[in-house]
Amino acid sequence: MSPALTAPISTPTAPTAPSAEAPAPGAQAPTAASEADAPALAPRERETLRHIAAGCTYLQAARQMGLSKHTVDAYLRRIRAKLNITTTAEMTRLAVSLGL
Repeated sequence: MSPALTAPISTPTAPTAPSAEAPAPGAQAPTAASEADAPALAPRERETLRHIAAGCTYLQAARQMGLSKHTVDAYLRRIRAKLNITTTAEMTRLAVSLGL
């Protein structure tokens, strides 16, 4: 027999379903923030996050921490950059998950 006659016959395969790990179209990608990322925050950043998650304004958090509101804003910008967070709601969710 010739080699062409003994080769297995390949059958076309059906397209596979999307992976369960892939987000649905239009869904937000999961944030990089988790408890494993918590040590990346400085103690004052964690304190600032706690105040904001408790509902304080930047000015209220600044007064409680003995800082200017500009410093509080700088801490929050650093937190957002480090953990890839864009909204106050995400920061609050992170604070709750960290137990702050």
